[in-house]
Amino acid sequence: MTERSQIATTFLPFAGSAPVEWRIEPGLTAYPDALAFMEARAETIRAGTAGEMVWLVEHPPLYTAGTSAQAADLIDPDRFPVFNAGRGGEYTYHGPGQRVAYVMLDLKRRREDVRAFVAALEQWIIRTLAAFNVKGERREDRVGVWVVRPDRPALPDGTPAEDKIAAIGIRLRKWVSFHGIAINVEPDLAHFGGIVPCGVSDHGVTSLVDLGLPVTMADLDVALKAGFETVFGPAEAAEAEPQRKAG
Repeated sequence: MTERSQIATTFLPFAGSAPVEWRIEPGLTAYPDALAFMEARAETIRAGTAGEMVWLVEHPPLYTAGTSAQAADLIDPDRFPVFNAGRGGEYTYHGPGQRVAYVMLDLKRRREDVRAFVAALEQWIIRTLAAFNVKGERREDRVGVWVVRPDRPALPDGTPAEDKIAAIGIRLRKWVSFHGIAINVEPDLAHFGGIVPCGVSDHGVTSLVDLGLPVTMADLDVALKAGFETVFGPAEAAEAEPQRKAG
């Protein structure tokens, strides 16, 4: 099987397609409302009554369980609310200081290839991190984007220490995607301690600020849009529609 690193990671739409709607939601968005919004938008994209969309949000502290989540990986089930996400993957954390990008694209207008789509999402993250001189790397045995930590001792088997800086979890329905990616800007990294993030216990979790970079969410959003357009094509900013906020 071809490794994701060897897959062509440009995922451009067919010629003549409209720009992807690019929306940044202010404040904190309640997770059930995000799920409902994505479900509804994906349906209208499939029906041809709405265009593709990337929706940038932050959530209050919570854990989500993907379709491969193992009960033993939820270490502290009473710490934060836990939601069944319906996406692929295992447990992950969302919270303030983490940028979540929900990606609602019609792969029939691009390429009907799930592995290539995941590789494209990884490439988008890698290009975004490169704007801050951070070398993000993919791993064939785990989804997400990782950074090597030469400042820490290697693992007992000699593998360099590394931390996860971005997670990926997607769902496809009739080739329309939803869910997406999450990049750690400045979340409370201690909050990841209530789960085994993505089922990986041998490595840690980091953020841009943890790496010593004074990056703001607005800085990241600029880099995200530039990186997205190199991989997925043009995106056009849109005004945020009011969503019910987390209390």
